[in-house]
Amino acid sequence: MTGVPLPLAVAALLLGVLLLALSLRALLASARGRRDGTLVSVDRAGEGTSLTSAGLRLVGRPDALRRLPDGRYIPVELKRRPAPRSGPLPSHQVQVAAYCLLVEETTGVPPPYGVLRYGDGVEFRLPWDAARRHDLLELRARLRRPYDGRATPSPAKCRHCGWREQCDARA
Repeated sequence: MTGVPLPLAVAALLLGVLLLALSLRALLASARGRRDGTLVSVDRAGEGTSLTSAGLRLVGRPDALRRLPDGRYIPVELKRRPAPRSGPLPSHQVQVAAYCLLVEETTGVPPPYGVLRYGDGVEFRLPWDAARRHDLLELRARLRRPYDGRATPSPAKCRHCGWREQCDARA
């Protein structure tokens, strides 16, 4: 019987499967690029794009900026930790909202959403709309008010707090 030796046939089959997998991966990456936009900036050791709003006295640098096919920019915030089971943490949502506000202030065009991606690959698209803008500006206004002393310190909380040396309410 003449034919291709079995090991060579198996190797050829594996090579074909590998090439198919690489082609599918490239195709999916291309589709993701059309959906998520092209990467235009990455925050790497001072290489990223700082977004500034002089009027709001706010500066920030998202981990990445993407440009959608229609020209709008999307801020992307990357977290190393896995996604919380209950959804994105409020502080992470506020951070993404601040980047959305900065993108809007910097470019003059509001992003449709901001992206929050956790270390385990779970990703949230947080819409940027009038309600989120209002909530963010309201939070900012509350933070600018003088501290009213409502803290309820406890030894357990204070022991691990990064502000304990400067705090006047520590237990």
